[in-house]
Amino acid sequence: MTEQKNADSCCSTDGSCHSGTVAGTQSSEVTAVYKVSGMTCGHCEGAVSQEISAIAGVTSVKAVAETGEVTVTSAVPLDEEAVRASVDEAGYELVGSV
Repeated sequence: MTEQKNADSCCSTDGSCHSGTVAGTQSSEVTAVYKVSGMTCGHCEGAVSQEISAIAGVTSVKAVAETGEVTVTSAVPLDEEAVRASVDEAGYELVGSV
């Protein structure tokens, strides 16, 4: 079990650490947090989550109106412009990455 865990580790074989995905591993997921302005309620959270969930590779989305933060987990790093377009489609504004 430990060997498998090390294979999926964010650390390279030389012991250096990386953030995000490990090159060459398909089982890794990427989590990014974005700041969205204009969300005020659960309906807003749902609208933003639904639009971002439609982006290819997205596996989960959690929007929190209170903080304006949207946490997105995906199979690969997302193009911020695709996220921006989805947020715009939902009627809100992507401020940027956190």
